[in-house]
Amino acid sequence: MKDYAGYIFDLDGTIYLGGRLIDGAAEVIESLQSRQKKILFLTNKTIESRDKYVAKLNGLGIKVGIDQILSPTLVTIRFLKEKYEDCKIYVIGETLIKEEFKQAGFTFAESPEETDVIITSWDREFHYSHLDFAYQAIKKGAMVLATNPDRTCPTEGGDVPDCGGMIGAIEGATGMKIELITGKPSVYMAKAALESLKLNADQCLMTGDRLETDILMGKLAGLHTALVLTGITQKEDISKSDYQPDYILNSVYDLLLEGVIEETASTLELD
Repeated sequence: MKDYAGYIFDLDGTIYLGGRLIDGAAEVIESLQSRQKKILFLTNKTIESRDKYVAKLNGLGIKVGIDQILSPTLVTIRFLKEKYEDCKIYVIGETLIKEEFKQAGFTFAESPEETDVIITSWDREFHYSHLDFAYQAIKKGAMVLATNPDRTCPTEGGDVPDCGGMIGAIEGATGMKIELITGKPSVYMAKAALESLKLNADQCLMTGDRLETDILMGKLAGLHTALVLTGITQKEDISKSDYQPDYILNSVYDLLLEGVIEETASTLELD
Protein backbone atom coordinates (compact mmCIF):
# COMPACT_ATOMS: atom_id res chain seq x y z
CA MET A 1 0.00 0.00 0.00
CA LYS A 2 1.13 3.50 -0.77
CA ASP A 3 2.26 5.61 2.18
CA TYR A 4 -0.21 8.49 2.56
CA ALA A 5 0.18 11.90 4.14
CA GLY A 6 -3.37 11.90 5.48
CA TYR A 7 -5.58 9.15 6.91
CA ILE A 8 -9.34 9.65 7.21
CA PHE A 9 -11.28 7.16 9.30
CA ASP A 10 -14.93 6.38 9.80
CA LEU A 11 -15.71 5.59 13.46
CA ASP A 12 -18.67 3.22 14.00
CA GLY A 13 -17.81 -0.16 12.54
CA THR A 14 -14.26 0.91 11.70
CA ILE A 15 -12.53 2.07 14.90
CA TYR A 16 -15.07 0.70 17.39
CA LEU A 17 -18.43 -1.03 17.73
CA GLY A 18 -20.53 0.55 20.44
CA GLY A 19 -18.25 0.81 23.45
CA ARG A 20 -15.77 -1.81 22.24
CA LEU A 21 -12.57 -0.81 20.46
CA ILE A 22 -11.89 -2.94 17.39
CA ASP A 23 -8.76 -5.00 17.95
CA GLY A 24 -5.64 -3.19 16.79
CA ALA A 25 -7.30 0.17 16.15
CA ALA A 26 -5.37 1.99 18.87
CA GLU A 27 -2.08 0.54 17.63
CA VAL A 28 -2.82 1.70 14.08
CA ILE A 29 -3.52 5.28 15.16
CA GLU A 30 -0.50 5.34 17.45
CA SER A 31 1.71 4.12 14.61
CA LEU A 32 0.40 6.79 12.23
CA GLN A 33 0.83 9.49 14.87
CA SER A 34 4.41 8.38 15.52
CA ARG A 35 5.12 8.89 11.82
CA GLN A 36 3.62 12.39 11.89
CA LYS A 37 0.69 11.49 9.65
CA LYS A 38 -2.36 13.75 9.58
CA ILE A 39 -5.44 11.97 10.95
CA LEU A 40 -9.13 12.88 10.80
CA PHE A 41 -12.17 10.96 12.05
CA LEU A 42 -15.51 11.32 10.29
CA THR A 43 -18.90 10.43 11.71
CA ASN A 44 -22.35 10.56 10.15
CA LYS A 45 -23.99 10.63 13.57
CA THR A 46 -25.78 13.73 14.82
CA ILE A 47 -26.81 12.33 18.21
CA GLU A 48 -23.39 12.75 19.86
CA SER A 49 -21.22 15.86 20.17
CA ARG A 50 -17.66 16.13 18.90
CA ASP A 51 -16.57 16.62 22.52
CA LYS A 52 -18.16 13.29 23.37
CA TYR A 53 -16.32 11.59 20.53
CA VAL A 54 -13.02 13.01 21.79
CA ALA A 55 -13.76 11.75 25.31
CA LYS A 56 -14.80 8.33 23.99
CA LEU A 57 -11.71 7.90 21.81
CA ASN A 58 -9.40 9.11 24.57
CA GLY A 59 -11.07 6.69 26.95
CA LEU A 60 -10.44 3.86 24.48
CA GLY A 61 -6.75 4.73 24.32
CA ILE A 62 -6.77 6.85 21.14
CA LYS A 63 -5.49 10.35 21.87
CA VAL A 64 -7.15 12.94 19.64
CA GLY A 65 -8.35 16.54 19.81
CA ILE A 66 -11.67 18.07 18.78
CA ASP A 67 -10.17 19.46 15.57
CA GLN A 68 -9.70 15.83 14.45
CA ILE A 69 -13.44 15.08 14.54
CA LEU A 70 -15.73 16.10 11.68
CA SER A 71 -19.50 15.66 11.94
CA PRO A 72 -22.37 16.26 9.49
CA THR A 73 -23.81 18.86 11.86
CA LEU A 74 -20.68 20.97 11.53
CA VAL A 75 -20.65 20.54 7.74
CA THR A 76 -24.36 21.44 7.52
CA ILE A 77 -23.86 24.59 9.58
CA ARG A 78 -21.00 25.68 7.34
CA PHE A 79 -23.04 24.92 4.21
CA LEU A 80 -26.07 26.91 5.36
CA LYS A 81 -23.93 29.83 6.57
CA GLU A 82 -22.40 30.03 3.11
CA LYS A 83 -25.52 29.43 1.00
CA TYR A 84 -28.55 30.38 3.14
CA GLU A 85 -27.23 32.58 5.93
CA ASP A 86 -30.55 34.13 7.03
CA CYS A 87 -32.74 31.07 6.55
CA LYS A 88 -35.33 29.90 9.04
CA ILE A 89 -34.94 26.21 9.74
CA TYR A 90 -36.94 23.24 10.97
CA VAL A 91 -34.87 20.38 12.35
CA ILE A 92 -35.97 16.78 12.48
CA GLY A 93 -33.44 15.59 15.01
CA GLU A 94 -32.61 15.18 18.65
CA THR A 95 -31.81 17.82 21.27
CA LEU A 96 -28.08 17.96 20.55
CA ILE A 97 -28.28 18.93 16.89
CA LYS A 98 -30.94 21.54 17.65
CA GLU A 99 -28.73 23.06 20.34
CA GLU A 100 -25.77 23.15 17.95
CA PHE A 101 -27.84 25.05 15.39
CA LYS A 102 -29.08 27.47 18.06
CA GLN A 103 -25.50 28.10 19.18
CA ALA A 104 -24.57 28.77 15.55
CA GLY A 105 -27.17 31.56 15.47
CA PHE A 106 -29.90 30.02 13.31
CA THR A 107 -33.55 31.00 13.67
CA PHE A 108 -36.05 28.18 14.09
CA ALA A 109 -39.28 28.42 12.12
CA GLU A 110 -42.52 28.23 14.09
CA SER A 111 -44.75 27.31 11.16
CA PRO A 112 -44.40 25.56 7.80
CA GLU A 113 -45.24 28.83 6.03
CA GLU A 114 -42.11 30.60 7.31
CA THR A 115 -39.74 27.64 6.92
CA ASP A 116 -36.90 28.01 4.42
CA VAL A 117 -34.98 24.79 5.09
CA ILE A 118 -35.95 21.39 6.48
CA ILE A 119 -32.96 19.62 8.05
CA THR A 120 -33.48 15.88 8.33
CA SER A 121 -31.29 13.92 10.73
CA TRP A 122 -31.43 10.83 12.93
CA ASP A 123 -34.24 11.21 15.46
CA ARG A 124 -35.10 8.33 17.77
CA GLU A 125 -38.31 10.14 18.76
CA PHE A 126 -39.45 10.80 15.19
CA HIS A 127 -43.24 10.97 14.95
CA TYR A 128 -46.13 12.07 12.74
CA SER A 129 -46.07 15.75 13.70
CA HIS A 130 -42.47 16.00 12.42
CA LEU A 131 -43.48 14.42 9.12
CA ASP A 132 -46.55 16.63 8.73
CA PHE A 133 -44.60 19.84 9.46
CA ALA A 134 -41.95 18.90 6.92
CA TYR A 135 -44.53 17.88 4.35
CA GLN A 136 -46.47 21.14 4.67
CA ALA A 137 -43.29 23.24 4.54
CA ILE A 138 -41.98 21.43 1.45
CA LYS A 139 -45.34 21.92 -0.29
CA LYS A 140 -44.88 25.65 0.33
CA GLY A 141 -41.41 25.68 -1.18
CA ALA A 142 -39.01 24.86 1.66
CA MET A 143 -35.71 23.28 0.66
CA VAL A 144 -34.94 19.94 2.29
CA LEU A 145 -31.59 18.35 3.07
CA ALA A 146 -30.41 15.38 5.07
CA THR A 147 -27.35 15.12 7.29
CA ASN A 148 -26.69 11.54 6.19
CA PRO A 149 -28.34 8.75 4.19
CA ASP A 150 -27.42 5.82 6.46
CA ARG A 151 -30.26 3.31 6.65
CA THR A 152 -28.84 1.66 9.77
CA CYS A 153 -26.18 2.21 12.41
CA PRO A 154 -23.99 -0.67 13.65
CA THR A 155 -23.98 -1.35 17.41
CA GLU A 156 -22.66 -4.14 19.60
CA GLY A 157 -26.19 -5.50 19.81
CA GLY A 158 -26.80 -5.34 16.05
CA ASP A 159 -27.90 -2.74 13.51
CA VAL A 160 -30.52 -0.12 14.41
CA PRO A 161 -32.50 2.22 12.12
CA ASP A 162 -30.72 5.49 11.27
CA CYS A 163 -31.54 8.67 9.35
CA GLY A 164 -32.60 6.68 6.30
CA GLY A 165 -35.88 5.97 8.07
CA MET A 166 -36.65 9.67 8.44
CA ILE A 167 -35.64 10.30 4.83
CA GLY A 168 -37.89 7.46 3.67
CA ALA A 169 -40.90 8.89 5.47
CA ILE A 170 -40.48 12.32 3.88
CA GLU A 171 -39.81 10.90 0.43
CA GLY A 172 -42.83 8.63 0.75
CA ALA A 173 -45.13 11.48 1.73
CA THR A 174 -43.86 14.06 -0.76
CA GLY A 175 -43.03 11.80 -3.69
CA MET A 176 -39.70 13.59 -4.09
CA LYS A 177 -36.17 12.35 -3.47
CA ILE A 178 -33.95 14.17 -0.98
CA GLU A 179 -30.92 14.81 -3.16
CA LEU A 180 -28.93 17.15 -0.92
CA ILE A 181 -26.84 15.29 1.67
CA THR A 182 -24.21 17.10 3.75
CA GLY A 183 -22.56 14.15 5.50
CA LYS A 184 -20.93 11.13 3.88
CA PRO A 185 -20.95 10.43 0.93
CA SER A 186 -21.36 14.07 -0.06
CA VAL A 187 -18.64 16.19 -1.59
CA TYR A 188 -19.39 18.74 1.15
CA MET A 189 -18.08 16.36 3.80
CA ALA A 190 -15.09 15.40 1.67
CA LYS A 191 -14.25 19.04 0.97
CA ALA A 192 -14.44 19.89 4.68
CA ALA A 193 -12.19 16.93 5.50
CA LEU A 194 -9.53 17.96 3.00
CA GLU A 195 -9.67 21.57 4.15
CA SER A 196 -9.17 20.40 7.72
CA LEU A 197 -6.18 18.26 6.77
CA LYS A 198 -4.80 20.88 4.36
CA LEU A 199 -4.04 18.11 1.86
CA ASN A 200 -5.07 17.17 -1.66
CA ALA A 201 -7.36 14.20 -2.23
CA ASP A 202 -4.66 12.02 -3.80
CA GLN A 203 -2.55 12.38 -0.64
CA CYS A 204 -5.21 10.75 1.56
CA LEU A 205 -6.68 7.34 2.34
CA MET A 206 -10.33 7.06 3.39
CA THR A 207 -11.03 3.96 5.52
CA GLY A 208 -14.55 2.89 6.44
CA ASP A 209 -17.05 0.04 6.62
CA ARG A 210 -19.74 1.25 4.21
CA LEU A 211 -19.56 1.02 0.44
CA GLU A 212 -22.45 3.45 -0.09
CA THR A 213 -21.06 6.22 2.13
CA ASP A 214 -17.36 5.86 3.04
CA ILE A 215 -16.17 4.33 -0.21
CA LEU A 216 -18.53 6.30 -2.45
CA MET A 217 -17.45 9.59 -0.86
CA GLY A 218 -13.83 8.66 -1.39
CA LYS A 219 -14.45 7.83 -5.04
CA LEU A 220 -16.40 11.05 -5.67
CA ALA A 221 -13.68 13.15 -4.05
CA GLY A 222 -10.69 11.41 -5.62
CA LEU A 223 -9.47 9.88 -2.35
CA HIS A 224 -7.84 6.46 -2.13
CA THR A 225 -10.18 4.07 -0.30
CA ALA A 226 -9.99 1.07 2.02
CA LEU A 227 -13.00 -0.98 3.11
CA VAL A 228 -12.98 -2.81 6.45
CA LEU A 229 -15.18 -5.84 7.10
CA THR A 230 -15.85 -5.11 10.77
CA GLY A 231 -19.04 -3.09 10.33
CA ILE A 232 -21.99 -3.01 7.96
CA THR A 233 -20.48 -4.32 4.72
CA GLN A 234 -19.91 -8.05 4.38
CA LYS A 235 -17.46 -9.68 1.96
CA GLU A 236 -20.25 -10.99 -0.28
CA ASP A 237 -21.63 -7.44 -0.72
CA ILE A 238 -18.53 -6.11 -2.45
CA SER A 239 -18.87 -7.78 -5.85
CA LYS A 240 -22.47 -6.51 -6.10
CA SER A 241 -21.52 -2.88 -5.52
CA ASP A 242 -20.88 -0.16 -8.09
CA TYR A 243 -18.36 1.34 -5.66
CA GLN A 244 -15.18 -0.72 -5.48
CA PRO A 245 -12.55 0.17 -2.85
CA ASP A 246 -8.86 0.27 -3.65
CA TYR A 247 -8.14 -2.00 -0.67
CA ILE A 248 -10.18 -4.55 1.29
CA LEU A 249 -9.13 -5.07 4.90
CA ASN A 250 -10.36 -7.62 7.41
CA SER A 251 -10.07 -4.81 9.97
CA VAL A 252 -8.27 -1.53 10.39
CA TYR A 253 -5.42 -3.48 12.00
CA ASP A 254 -4.48 -4.71 8.52
CA LEU A 255 -3.03 -1.25 7.88
CA LEU A 256 -0.07 -2.47 9.95
CA LEU A 257 0.28 -5.75 8.05
CA GLU A 258 2.04 -5.09 4.77
CA GLY A 259 1.42 -8.59 3.46
CA VAL A 260 -2.33 -8.10 3.77
CA ILE A 261 -2.74 -4.58 2.45
CA GLU A 262 -0.99 -5.35 -0.81
CA GLU A 263 -4.16 -7.18 -1.89
CA THR A 264 -6.49 -4.74 -3.63
CA ALA A 265 -10.18 -4.92 -4.42
CA SER A 266 -9.31 -5.93 -7.97
CA THR A 267 -7.21 -8.94 -6.92
CA LEU A 268 -8.80 -10.22 -3.72
CA GLU A 269 -11.08 -13.23 -4.22
CA LEU A 270 -14.57 -12.42 -3.00
CA ASP A 271 -15.90 -15.93 -2.58
